[in-house]
Amino acid sequence: MKTLVTALANQKGGVGKTTTSVNLAAALAARGFQTLLIDLDPQANATSGLGLDKTSPESIYPVLLGERSMEEVIAATQEENLFVVPAELDLAGAEIEVARMDNYLDRLRDALKPVVDSKRFDFIFLDCPPSLGLLSLNALSCANTLLVPLQCEYYALEGLSVITDMVIKIQESSNPKLRLDGILFTMFDGRTNLSKDVVEEVRNHFEDGLYRSVIPRNVRLSEAPSHGLSIFGYAPSSNGAAAYLDLSREFTERHGRGD
Repeated sequence: MKTLVTALANQKGGVGKTTTSVNLAAALAARGFQTLLIDLDPQANATSGLGLDKTSPESIYPVLLGERSMEEVIAATQEENLFVVPAELDLAGAEIEVARMDNYLDRLRDALKPVVDSKRFDFIFLDCPPSLGLLSLNALSCANTLLVPLQCEYYALEGLSVITDMVIKIQESSNPKLRLDGILFTMFDGRTNLSKDVVEEVRNHFEDGLYRSVIPRNVRLSEAPSHGLSIFGYAPSSNGAAAYLDLSREFTERHGRGD
């Protein structure tokens, strides 16, 4: 079956994007799917959150510059079936260097193509920076689908139209196959009216594109990265793990992938 490439993006930071990238990938890996997470964020939080060194030169950076192949920098994690292409703290400089190159929007797509064609992985996730700069545009130019994590706060609503407009522009320019996979509510607190009001407002505008699964505020999700583990390696019986397992099932249902 064809490898599915999904970008996780939101130009607003602090919305649970990296937490979702790591734990959705880990949930699928725990279910037996071969899963690859590519860290495109110069903060490299997905990298360190899975126990890898964010200062290592074995990263996506030389791949984007054409100095290494993607296969050379794929690293195993402590969790079975879960692999990562690390980021490094110097990755911020890649936007400047890549912008000077030919086909600057296709650097990631060209580098990823041999991995996709090999069908080694069932799912590939692209953890984008909290901006719509060159690294995020590279991700959207090669992804099949876009998943947008959305924090249950009103400020998080402001960027939704920017993201959806960007999808249309990418479809019309570099990637006509890109589709909005859905919007995922994160950091939901059922005790507050605010969380409920935000969910209701978004549903009024994006009813067809919403995931039923909702990720709650959960202290174990916040603790797991400091141990270099996903929620499934750190606290598999927690509410956070249950939420991401539910999300993984809904994700595979949407894309016709059974266990």
